[in-house]
Amino acid sequence: MAGTARLVGASIVLATVSLPTPVAAQRAPTRQEIGKTSVGTPTPVFLEARSVSREGTIVTATIRVALVPPLKHPKGELKSSRTIGMYNCAQKTVATKESWFYLDDAGNREGMHRVVKIPGFGPVGKGSVADVALTHLCAKTP
Repeated sequence: MAGTARLVGASIVLATVSLPTPVAAQRAPTRQEIGKTSVGTPTPVFLEARSVSREGTIVTATIRVALVPPLKHPKGELKSSRTIGMYNCAQKTVATKESWFYLDDAGNREGMHRVVKIPGFGPVGKGSVADVALTHLCAKTP
């Protein structure tokens, strides 16, 4: 019986040692810098790589950016944003589906959230966050 208890104990130790990384770490978005804005203060633009999906000439992806300078808001200064957008590579237009604005750079304290009921495609300003994302995502479209 004592040998069995040691065997069970050793199995538990081995199982604990061989566990994969925590689930939260696996789900954390992998951010990839895809360029910088050239309008106003140059700001890095990040793509959540796992969010990218393609349907025809439309690419849907989540983009993150620091807001420089921060935007004034009743809850405090909005310092960063996360936006789910649809990028039409054939027409070179963009539509926002949903966006979050955060009170911190890390994107942990939500200050504002918007959902667009019927996203509409529109033009992109040269050097804007949308332009950086469109250029990067459509360069990879076959």
